[in-house]
Amino acid sequence: MECPQVQERLVAYAAGRLEAAEREEVARHLETCAACREAVALEGDLTAALARLPRHQAPEALKRRLEAMVTPAPPIVAARPTVARAGRRPLGLAWAAPFVSACAAAMLVLVAVRTTTPRSSAGGAGDMVSEAVNDHLRVVSSSHPVEIESGGIHQVKPWFTGRLEFAPRVAFSGDAEFPLVGGSIGYFRDRKAAVFVFKRRLHTITLLVFPPDGLDWPTDRRVQLGPLSVAEESSRGFSALFWRDGGLGYALVSDVNSRDLEMLASRLNGG
Repeated sequence: MECPQVQERLVAYAAGRLEAAEREEVARHLETCAACREAVALEGDLTAALARLPRHQAPEALKRRLEAMVTPAPPIVAARPTVARAGRRPLGLAWAAPFVSACAAAMLVLVAVRTTTPRSSAGGAGDMVSEAVNDHLRVVSSSHPVEIESGGIHQVKPWFTGRLEFAPRVAFSGDAEFPLVGGSIGYFRDRKAAVFVFKRRLHTITLLVFPPDGLDWPTDRRVQLGPLSVAEESSRGFSALFWRDGGLGYALVSDVNSRDLEMLASRLNGG
């Protein structure tokens, strides 16, 4: 797959809407093309920014005001006919009023949301899932997904000392089915996180470890993996597992199926 074909699919790739075979073709291209990786990173940042915007039901009074503003105005009749110059079409003004009204309506919506709605620093459970997927996309699209390459977990874990205010508890060194690529420093919402990168065949798996206090954890669907109760979620074609253990929070995200993620989560926890 060449750059033009990849660039046509960047939005769908960043949003996780491509089929598995097509997604793997794009991923292979990104491994060798810095320009397309940068474009994916920009798309991922835009997706993350949009995902963090609050969503609220507009009041009925505001809806009525917007409907009134975007109602098409009657055409403006010029006092004198407009004569077109040679080679040019006459410019009409009938579009101006509804266009300006629509722009004003859009600005009013943005101002109303930004000025009347306080934003929670923790966010809801859905925001937490979206954040984990966005963080995974940033890893996948990065030209340098890890800052410390793996020589085993006993080489990667000490690298975090002094870079985080906590010690990430991860004992699994990777194996033939889930090799450990390495680690880096990231952020999960408003806090620093340890980022571990694993592979499953051609797929990337991101493990985020972070302080869990103040976050609204997903609770809709839970699975039991040994002693751990794990929340299992999906968003934009990605699977995500969330759990807490020993005072830390864990998020495991990938486009592999949930069964593969459960296998890795069990091994991360000594299973």
